[in-house]
Amino acid sequence: MPVDFLTDEQAESYGRFLEEPTRPELERFFFLDDEDLALIRRRRGAHNRLGFAVQMCTVRFIGRFLTETPLEVPTVVVEYLAVQLGVMDVGCVSRYVEREMTAYEHSWEIRDAYGYHAYASEEWGRRFRTFLHGRAWTHAEGPKALFDQAVAWLRRHRVLLPGVSVLARQVSEVRSTADARLHATVAKAVSRANPALPGDLAALLTTAVGARFSELERLRRPPTRTTGAGFARALERVAEIDAYQVSGVRLGQVPPNRLAALARYALGAKAALLARVAEPKRTAMIAAVVLHLEAKATDEALDLFQVLMSARLISVARRKTDQEWLSMLPQLEKASSMLARAALVLFEQLELVEDGADLDATALWEAVEGVAPRAAVVSAAATVASLVPDGEDSAQTAMRAALTDRYATVRPFLTLLGESKALHAASAGKRILDGVQELPALARRKVTVKPLLRGEIDDELVPAAWQRVVFANPELPAGTVDRDAYVVCVLEQLHRALLRRDVFASPSHRWSDPRAHLLDGGEWEAVKDDVLAGLSLEMPVHEHLSDLVRGLDAGWRQLAERLDEAGPDAKVSLHVQGDGRVKLNVEKLGALGEPKSLTWLRNRVERMLPKVDLPDLLFEVQSWTGFLDEFVHLNDGATRMRNLPTSLVALLVSEACNIGLTPVVNPGDEALTRARLVHVDQYYFRADTIATANARLIDAQASVPIVQHWGKGLLASVDGLRFVVPVRTIAAAPSPKYFGYKRGITWLNAVNDQVAGIGQMVVPGTPRDSLHILDALLNLDGGVKPEMVATDNASYSDMVFGLFKILGYNFSPRFRDLIDQRFWRATLPGQQPASYGIVDELARNRVNLDKVITHWPDMLRVAGSLVTNQVRAYDLIRMLGRENRPDPLGQAFAEYGRIAKTEHLLRVIDPVDDTYRRQMWPQSVQVPKVRMASR
Repeated sequence: MPVDFLTDEQAESYGRFLEEPTRPELERFFFLDDEDLALIRRRRGAHNRLGFAVQMCTVRFIGRFLTETPLEVPTVVVEYLAVQLGVMDVGCVSRYVEREMTAYEHSWEIRDAYGYHAYASEEWGRRFRTFLHGRAWTHAEGPKALFDQAVAWLRRHRVLLPGVSVLARQVSEVRSTADARLHATVAKAVSRANPALPGDLAALLTTAVGARFSELERLRRPPTRTTGAGFARALERVAEIDAYQVSGVRLGQVPPNRLAALARYALGAKAALLARVAEPKRTAMIAAVVLHLEAKATDEALDLFQVLMSARLISVARRKTDQEWLSMLPQLEKASSMLARAALVLFEQLELVEDGADLDATALWEAVEGVAPRAAVVSAAATVASLVPDGEDSAQTAMRAALTDRYATVRPFLTLLGESKALHAASAGKRILDGVQELPALARRKVTVKPLLRGEIDDELVPAAWQRVVFANPELPAGTVDRDAYVVCVLEQLHRALLRRDVFASPSHRWSDPRAHLLDGGEWEAVKDDVLAGLSLEMPVHEHLSDLVRGLDAGWRQLAERLDEAGPDAKVSLHVQGDGRVKLNVEKLGALGEPKSLTWLRNRVERMLPKVDLPDLLFEVQSWTGFLDEFVHLNDGATRMRNLPTSLVALLVSEACNIGLTPVVNPGDEALTRARLVHVDQYYFRADTIATANARLIDAQASVPIVQHWGKGLLASVDGLRFVVPVRTIAAAPSPKYFGYKRGITWLNAVNDQVAGIGQMVVPGTPRDSLHILDALLNLDGGVKPEMVATDNASYSDMVFGLFKILGYNFSPRFRDLIDQRFWRATLPGQQPASYGIVDELARNRVNLDKVITHWPDMLRVAGSLVTNQVRAYDLIRMLGRENRPDPLGQAFAEYGRIAKTEHLLRVIDPVDDTYRRQMWPQSVQVPKVRMASR
């Protein structure tokens, strides 16, 4: 049984003192209480008492007795114990080992006195095996992680640690047993669902004659073209994978994370290698891959649908109507100007009639013709009437009319979309999904032969902006429906319903129903106490809101006092407008400058930095931190290659500089051959290993003495860097502002005040940053949890403030429209509103705390679901927001967030103290936004 997952250093450090215990560790493990002292004082001689104490505390700290070498402990341990025992001569402890059996006899006495158990104990051995088998079955972790968990369990239950090879061998055996159980369970479930399914799955590994890759590899390839035909092919791919009916296999008894790990491992192997795997492992691996691909293909198809609707249909139609409007604007301006002059003359003549003059139509026309000929005025009126249609939403109606012209784009996929089994709906989206399922019949209908009537469609799906386009097409007979317009209208409703998750997909990772993933019932009760304690939300809602209200009240009173104190020199002021309302003036609240000394220091340090090759720098950092040791093999979490760091450094340079493998390949160096680099990239270079390596770098950065003067890691900045993506992929989205005519992605990067990158996330295009920032913060690679989160003009909302607040973050965006922000006051139910003097009018908006109190249990459940990663914050915000019309729970979060938002604003506009603003602005430690060069 292989047990070589431990390095030599890890094996040597097992059950030993690696370094001196820290002060907290000394106080926790080496403090002697009255019971300890009473037992120790039974020994004769200071050397025996001190040696006994060393053995007693050693087993507490490392989990085993060092009977053969009991004094192999740091000097600080002996000194700490000697002080407690009143032993003045610490060196006397050397006499403790003069009699060989003394250490053994003392260890037996300590074991019996404190209830330590032998590893070979039948009862505790059974308990340990139960734990180990349960842990290996339910957690998809490597052998080293399971080994560490085993050591922690043994120490926690006072079971003396065995030899390192004994424990490593047992861990390896248990993992093999758990893997065999996983493979057998999945394979049996597959055969039970359909006896022919194992053979069908195995056929995916074959490569057809004339083909370049296997059927499985073909199904793995994501869609790349954002066209109607491309979306149709994406739906066909979903249907092909769904035809295997793997989602119908009953795998409820298998932990989802084990299935995900099995799929991840199988996806890292080529079809030829999978074909050589023995049964039942092969069937289990292919089934896990197909199960993963079923959800992944659905996600990619819906991603493509969203890009298609927004970029190929809606944006194109909007640009077209905008261009048409601009093209007719000169004509409209000329006609409107003429009508305006004629109207003024006509009004003057009518005023004369009111004063008693006779109404003479001829005279009226003569006056009007003094401005322009009668024919020109009548023509101008006709021009305005034709260019400006009736109705308040004429621009939206014109855009929908242009959208209808894109029917040819959507026609290829209507049948596949309507017949898809992946789409499901909540109650709010049921009508829309029914409309989508009717699209295949509408697409096949020959409307020139059999016109579509209003009674044959669901007119509730046609909003006001579509009414005229769908029901009043002048080119169709009266009473008929424009089929093309109705189809595109339904697709637009589907597009919006998917964003709100009123319509969702199953199976799916990104487009599933967030409501189904929220903790509820027994699952919520099981983690509720721990979650609320971690978020400091254990107190009743009224007590919690009282604290928030008192804090907000203090902020308002402080602003009033400081405005009065600063007088005319205040950096902000209040101006009374013509309607009596008070408006904030922040003209004096200029940008915060940098001291000259800081500029000088920055330039000086930059000149002092040596110019080194990037690989040399990475090797140097490796010697300091060992971060490359975190890149372990996909299969067993061990390192299987010699000189692996060289290959990893080459890959890091290749990926980070976007130069590909060619510049770093060296056929003369075994570690730099192309085959070696491709293998390392496939099996070692993964998102999870990159995250663990980054966690080690974060910890190393925090331990640098000067870094601790910069901050404690409690302040973080999250900003987006935009990159052009030169290859064709649906993961990239357009944004003319950043990418021109190309497509790109946004890399959200979280950097703390210790200048360490603590987390990141890649999202398509240039989305609303605040919708993804929370997901990035909830999935940090390492470091302490930040308390303040500064962002650069993030797209914020009161609801986003509420979600950040309930999760323990101080959301601090840099507002671009500061003077237009609403300020809020809060008063508990049953209390009288406070008066804030000169700023009382600024605090005229009131927070509705009743909504918060009503929905507080559900708000806590949402917070718990977020911190336990049951649901993505992005999906949740979309669902609660409902296109800027929040549902009741979203409104409760908005009311809750208005307290945090107002506190943030009050600190920003502080007329005296710039501390808070300086915390926000200098945190821009992010590098400038750059574009990835096309290759």
